[in-house]
Amino acid sequence: MSIFSGLGSLGRGLFSDNKGPWGQAPGGGDGGDKPPPDNSGPWGDGPKRRRKGEPPSSGNVSSLDEWLTRSRERFGGGGGGGFSGQAPSGLIKWVVIALVAIWLVGTSMHSIAPEQRGVVTRFGRYSHTLTPGIGWTLPAPIDRVQKLDVENIREINLGSASEETLMLTGDQNMIDIAYQVRWKVSDPELFMFELAEPEDTIRQVAESAMRQVIANVSLQGAMGNQRGEIESRVAEEMQQTLNFYKSGVSVQGVAIRQADPPAAVNDAFKEVTAAQQDAQATVNRANTYALQLRQQALGESTAFDKVYEQYKLAPGVTKRRMYYETMERVLKSVDKTIVEAPGVNSYLPLNELRRTPPKEPAQ
Repeated sequence: MSIFSGLGSLGRGLFSDNKGPWGQAPGGGDGGDKPPPDNSGPWGDGPKRRRKGEPPSSGNVSSLDEWLTRSRERFGGGGGGGFSGQAPSGLIKWVVIALVAIWLVGTSMHSIAPEQRGVVTRFGRYSHTLTPGIGWTLPAPIDRVQKLDVENIREINLGSASEETLMLTGDQNMIDIAYQVRWKVSDPELFMFELAEPEDTIRQVAESAMRQVIANVSLQGAMGNQRGEIESRVAEEMQQTLNFYKSGVSVQGVAIRQADPPAAVNDAFKEVTAAQQDAQATVNRANTYALQLRQQALGESTAFDKVYEQYKLAPGVTKRRMYYETMERVLKSVDKTIVEAPGVNSYLPLNELRRTPPKEPAQ
């Protein structure tokens, strides 16, 4: 409140009714008792008006005074030589009051969106942080507010298709890798005052963490089945380093967009990769066939166990049944030759049996 009262005192001293803005009486002289003429302006004695037809005077009236006189006459102010009474001083007072009010409200009231935080600095030093809603501070330049978005996830892309980013793998091979880092601001105070170049720092930390992780995996792992593990390990390493720097940054994730051998050997490596995929497909087919045989053997052993249980109950019947089943299975797929021995019929003479009448029993 002392600041506002001081500003009010300064306005009353500058725009009082007794003196002009430079401390002199409105009469333009040394503050005597002579009343000012009717055509006096806010800066003292107004210029003398020239009658119609009278040539310009070569006295003390300057060209600026003459231009002001002509301007007043052109815009309807020639009757009384400017404003009358206390109108200029009162109008200027209200204009100054309105400007001061706009300045106070515009620099003291701050609207913070739900996804934002307002960092307040007082004379360049951190004071406090404004939460979402309407916040009040001291007017500028005492307090300054910088709004930061803490919900929006930002992205940094490292490596590209037109620029090789080569790294050394754990099996002494080179890999061209491109990846994306997603991050957001977690602590506005630390983010503003601890890092001079936040994005450059995040970029360098991401590259260092990626090189460290890639150096511990093979080329095949980096290109294939270990991508997810690499991404999670890089994000963890980045977060630990940024926390050590007190950066106020939260790493949301790392995504590998490209992982290829260097361009000079990329074609040959693709052929090798295709051959390895064919070999893996052959191994998969062999494993599938072995699984089928294993399941078939398990089924047959289960069936044998059931037959054995029946064999223990009736060994003779089971043997005859097994003999018949085996002979049926063997003979159905081979050529058969029938040899007729004397006195042995290979078939039943059904027709002769039908023609022969049955013998009557003896009386």
